[in-house]
Amino acid sequence: MSQINRQLVLASRPQGAVTPDNFRLVEAPLAPLADGELRVRNHYLSLDPYMRGRMNDSKSYAPPQPLNEVMIGGTVGEVVESKNPKFAVGDKVVAMFGWQEYGTSNGTGLQKVDDTHVPLSAYLGPVGMPGVTAWYGLNRIIAPKAGETVVVSAASGAVGSVVGQLAKLAGARAVGIAGGADKCRYVTGTLGFDACVDYKAGNLYQDLKAATPNGVDGYFENVGGEVLDATLARMNPFGRIALCGFIAGYDGQPVPLRHPSLMLTQRLLVQGFIVSEHMDVWPEALKRLGTLVAQKKLHYRETIAQGLDAAPEAFMGLLKGKNFGKQLVKLI
Repeated sequence: MSQINRQLVLASRPQGAVTPDNFRLVEAPLAPLADGELRVRNHYLSLDPYMRGRMNDSKSYAPPQPLNEVMIGGTVGEVVESKNPKFAVGDKVVAMFGWQEYGTSNGTGLQKVDDTHVPLSAYLGPVGMPGVTAWYGLNRIIAPKAGETVVVSAASGAVGSVVGQLAKLAGARAVGIAGGADKCRYVTGTLGFDACVDYKAGNLYQDLKAATPNGVDGYFENVGGEVLDATLARMNPFGRIALCGFIAGYDGQPVPLRHPSLMLTQRLLVQGFIVSEHMDVWPEALKRLGTLVAQKKLHYRETIAQGLDAAPEAFMGLLKGKNFGKQLVKLI
């Protein structure tokens, strides 16, 4: 009897907020491997905000997620069968197999990883795409100098948490913005940020002003909306803003800026970036991030949903900020 691969496909495009009906669970038999192929049993799926944009049929930096095909996404797992001389059974690999239990490949795009000192799940978080995103935006766009103030939105999340810790290691003052007292306590108490502003407390601008008495020199943007408005108003002349995400508008209408003229009057550098377009920096970034995690000098937190069936609800929760740290789905 052939093995069955369970997969989640995009059944329909969201009209507004994502719903469970946008996904469909399918089962398909696994075909025998051809020469040069290998099969991976995925252990973890990565859930990330960018997936929401890919669900739309609109112009973007990448093609839309096709309907009735496996949802895109990063995975990490173990080779369970191989007819490829470069991969042996038992090898651990990071791939883009998406929302399914098994992945089959000719080896292209797969990255072997060692989980001796770095947990396997971390290769989808601080030592994976989110970590490299943080590293690039901070080092190549914000480029903080010692003593400068760096503000990070979604500071307790998979990307923001790494940004702030790297900023501290660079000698900067790190100020986070997060949703809720628990997340802010984690940002300062565990991650070591100098301050954290709870945007849910209802006093965002005044609290941010108090936390940034010398203004803001660098801003890593994950949220958009009123968070971006408040931080723009605190930017120092010639400040640098790395635009990574606008999750506040992903499930609804984008929030327009109230004072875009500040970008001109403060002579700000505002640069959006997509980390997959900068593959040349990945080896350097991953080496640094992996070393810090192995030495327990870079802290991270994970929210883990159990089983493939839990992925849609976990993804909807991610878009509403219900996760704490990196959102994963554990398959095995």
